[in-house]
Amino acid sequence: MHLIAAAQMVSTADKAHNVEAATRLVRRASELGARLVGLPENFAWMGPEPERQGAAEGLDGPTLSRMAELARERKVTLLAGSVLETGAPGGRLYNTSVLFGPDGERLGVYRKMHLFDVEVGDGATYQESAAVAPGTEVVAADTEVGRLGMSVCYDLRFPELYRRLSKDGATLLAVPAAFTMMTGKDHWEVLLRARAIENQAYVLAPAQGGRHSAQRQTYGHAMVVDPWGLVTARASEGEGLALAPVDPALQARIRRDLPCLRHRRLD
Repeated sequence: MHLIAAAQMVSTADKAHNVEAATRLVRRASELGARLVGLPENFAWMGPEPERQGAAEGLDGPTLSRMAELARERKVTLLAGSVLETGAPGGRLYNTSVLFGPDGERLGVYRKMHLFDVEVGDGATYQESAAVAPGTEVVAADTEVGRLGMSVCYDLRFPELYRRLSKDGATLLAVPAAFTMMTGKDHWEVLLRARAIENQAYVLAPAQGGRHSAQRQTYGHAMVVDPWGLVTARASEGEGLALAPVDPALQARIRRDLPCLRHRRLD
């Protein structure tokens, strides 16, 4: 049995401050015994739209290099929730989640597939695809905690992605996010629990949670959900951690007694 931690942050346009906060949370989680720590979407930067390009980096840039070093330093598996990655077609960026092993090596790189182009009724219009290109690859990677399926935020609304990850052997689903207040209050927990129940998988859901600027506020409630769909840990307000165990015996029993994954008829 291993302890996992979903971090909750309130990232801003100050990248150095954000990376310092992420480092502090990872260290705290590892001191509490977590073997896998997840950071939220856009953990390193959440700032004004015109500054988005300037905040982007490559996979070997300073932010992800620091996360690799941190994973190695703390000897933990570290999910760098997502960063803005340079190099997408047409001068756009990728919204990229990177998984590091305890040796600091990259285990998986997932580029957000479903982009947030919506009007959710909070007075703001979100057009992620204006600056971000969609990824095309489904990514799962083996860790000491189990096989981890990668996703980012808005992906949560597309159950076919998680079914594919489940078919690829994922026992743990990661959903680093920055849900809006409007959608988060009604949909965040419901969707996380649904993905856990449907796939009989643990869900690790790090989150942005708080006031990032005068124009941006996120819902928070970082959590861990077990394969029965129960929330086993939840972060409070602002910066914090949700820690809970992953119990392979419990998961195996649920999958044995309610074998819905074996009863699938559609691919």
